[in-house]
Amino acid sequence: MSSHSVLSPVVGTDAPDQHLELKKPQELKEMERLPLANEDKTMSANLKYLSLGILVFQTTSLVLTMRYSRTLKEEGPRYLSSTAVVVAELLKIMACILLVYKESKCSLRALNRVLHDEILNKPMETLKLAIPSGIYTLQNNLLYVALSNLDAATYQVTYQLKILTTALFSVSMLSKKLGVYQWLSLVILMTGVAFVQWPSDSQLDSKELSAGSQFVGLMAVLTACFSSGFAGVYFEKILKETKQSVWIRNIQLGFFGSIFGLMGVYIYDGELVSKNGFFQGYNRLTWIVVVLQALGGLVIAAVIKYADNILKGFATSLSIILSTLISYFWLQDFVPTSVFFLGAILVITATFLYGYDPKPAGNPTKA
Repeated sequence: MSSHSVLSPVVGTDAPDQHLELKKPQELKEMERLPLANEDKTMSANLKYLSLGILVFQTTSLVLTMRYSRTLKEEGPRYLSSTAVVVAELLKIMACILLVYKESKCSLRALNRVLHDEILNKPMETLKLAIPSGIYTLQNNLLYVALSNLDAATYQVTYQLKILTTALFSVSMLSKKLGVYQWLSLVILMTGVAFVQWPSDSQLDSKELSAGSQFVGLMAVLTACFSSGFAGVYFEKILKETKQSVWIRNIQLGFFGSIFGLMGVYIYDGELVSKNGFFQGYNRLTWIVVVLQALGGLVIAAVIKYADNILKGFATSLSIILSTLISYFWLQDFVPTSVFFLGAILVITATFLYGYDPKPAGNPTKA
């Protein structure tokens, strides 16, 4: 009896302990999922804002260096913008292949299989990228035209009209719904750009001397705004409808972009290339511009992946302040006015207003 009395409590207490231990793995899994989900959300938010920050830096640097390279007076022929676009596309392809190679665990066999399966074996999916690729190629050439005729600050602010075109294409093509604050921010943005384009006294005095170049630059920017809005939303639509890697998509874009770019070189600059060579006028500054332009495609792809096109456009508008300051102090081709500053402030205000997401007031008493 004594032995039974000693063993009974042990048996009685062992059963529930075993039952609890059976539940522990499931409970631990549930507990582990919560921090992992929070970490994923935090990581996603960090990647979104990191990509947007890099885009602001890349956009500002590209505009300023491109403007400087197109206005710098040097001996000999100037580099051809059409060839710079082609080289940037080729560099983008090489960078994306390296990224796919890294995702394939640094295996050449795996890389070859991925490229073969995702590009060669899916010709219709690849051909879908021909449309945005051709538009992007046109846009990249227009940027050189615009920055050859407009100062960096005015170009930067005017180019933000692509936010409006992107929003309209997003609503029509992606059925994206914009809130009241987002529509209000677009109106404020348009007002700010209008103030920036308001001519100053110095511009009125020199209107006869610079009207032609100003008009060419403005037309180039407006055309680029519409092409950027449509191509960006079209590319986003393709990315969201398929499961292909964004880097594979950029390889496809770069392939068609190189073809369209070479066609442009042959049509517009064929004689100059045959006379002075494909890389005529290239120097260290030219290669910096080319690399920044190639990097822009990758950064934009990352922004589209982690954010959206409209947010990408607003992030780009943040570079206006940097472009204005550097254009004034370094390039010395722009004198800001009070009207310009008012317009820039409105654009930045629209940026933060777009990101404002008011939470609906809920009833805490209801479950």
